[in-house]
Amino acid sequence: MGEILHETAAQKERIILVAVASSQQDDTEQSLDELEELGQTAGAETVAKVIQNREKIHPGTYIGKGKIQEVKELVRSHHADCVVCDDELTPAQHHNLQDMLEVKVIDRTVMILDIFAARASTSEGKLQVELAQLRYRASHLIGGRSELSRLGGGIGTRGPGEQKLEMDRRLIRERITFVRRELDKVQKSRELTRKKRQENPVPVVAIVGYTNAGKSTLLNHLTGAGILAEDKLFATLDPTTRKLVMENGEEILFTDTVGFIRKLPHHLIQAFRSTLEEAKYADAVLHVVDCASPDMDAQMHTVYDTLQRLEVGDKPVVTAFNKIDLYQEDRPLKDLRADQTVRISAKYDKGVPEMLEVVSDILKARKVLIEKIFPYEEGGRVGKLRKYGQILEEEYRGEGIYIKAYVDKQYEYLFS
Repeated sequence: MGEILHETAAQKERIILVAVASSQQDDTEQSLDELEELGQTAGAETVAKVIQNREKIHPGTYIGKGKIQEVKELVRSHHADCVVCDDELTPAQHHNLQDMLEVKVIDRTVMILDIFAARASTSEGKLQVELAQLRYRASHLIGGRSELSRLGGGIGTRGPGEQKLEMDRRLIRERITFVRRELDKVQKSRELTRKKRQENPVPVVAIVGYTNAGKSTLLNHLTGAGILAEDKLFATLDPTTRKLVMENGEEILFTDTVGFIRKLPHHLIQAFRSTLEEAKYADAVLHVVDCASPDMDAQMHTVYDTLQRLEVGDKPVVTAFNKIDLYQEDRPLKDLRADQTVRISAKYDKGVPEMLEVVSDILKARKVLIEKIFPYEEGGRVGKLRKYGQILEEEYRGEGIYIKAYVDKQYEYLFS
């Protein structure tokens, strides 16, 4: 009898993806392909995809009644465990669809939150994911305990809030207050770190980009940061800052930020604001783009749109078209919003030294060259110059200390 019970691998959750295309300009197919990739990252297998063309999303059921019947038949024939909608559902849409399809229904937001819950490794990351999950659940509190048996396990039930349907609004509000308080402590600590950086002003470059564009691979290559770099969406979640010392002695801090994605849930942008704000306080932005992706232009638009929402608009931008080894088209690679563009392969070290030169030049544009002799009694000013600037030449002469150095424009007054 024991032989019958042998099972070598856990059964993958079988999901059906559903989307609404309201105009011909919609990138619904690409969005659904991305949702399939998100499903793979969450450990699920897509067994069918359904797109309904209609003027607008149905306010009560997301898709029309005819399509609901079609999806219901697909659930039966494919033995699907879950239906995933490509847009965030209202509580009414979620409740009605789940009732009519008689299967677990989740939306894109829950899928992304589920992946984040599985990937967060630091206490800050876990708190931010929990806050986003709690906010989502607070706005979608519906139904009763009868839904618990229908939900079962799988996507949307992992992470800090597994008993979500057992929590009432008061408990969720109390937990949100607690998590916010804990995150405030983390944010204060992050602000102190930023202030210390500004006191010893090594320039900071924020690495931003669409998820899976190669940001972590690049940071690993530059600084040996040892970050997980997989060919998966949201392989890394927690920000990492590492120092790179260039051959000329120049120091640059590179900060890797969480990957952006189309339809990034509002709850997540709110929860991850402090992490994403690393880009806001950086001296320059390094925008890593996967040029081998057929969806490159839409991905670039998403990144700039997210940066705008974070009010990061005045930073110089260097766009690095990554994975150039996989780029097979003849058309030139352009980013009209960038100050400079470079072509690289972070994996094979192609174009990376040239990219660093461009980044260095962009940062130097914020600096002024000081060349002067300081009397020996002003040795303290030379010490400050070592602290605040990058010394190119230093020579002890009869009349004083000759210094040639770059210093940030904001500190120029100290040495004039």
